Amino acid sequence: MFLKHTSTGKLMQVVDLQDLMNPMHEQVAMRLHYGEEAQDPETVDKQELQFPSGEALPRAWTDPHYRDDEVEAAHHDRSI
Repeated sequence: MFLKHTSTGKLMQVVDLQDLMNPMHEQVAMRLHYGEEAQDPETVDKQELQFPSGEALPRAWTDPHYRDDEVEAAHHDRSI
């Protein structure tokens, strides 16, 4: 999968999709897609990545607490 590095605008290839989708990982290994040779992987903050269309990464991939409010509401409903 290719994502765009927001500060440079360059496309980078995700090395491990599991790292990208894991909200507990703030960084992900990426390869800059430049020239004909594959570049060495580098660690990039997820906050610096977006889809090539300019769309942000899903909150489920970047925020380990993205469902806290929903879980708390369900727990509250059961205790009533």
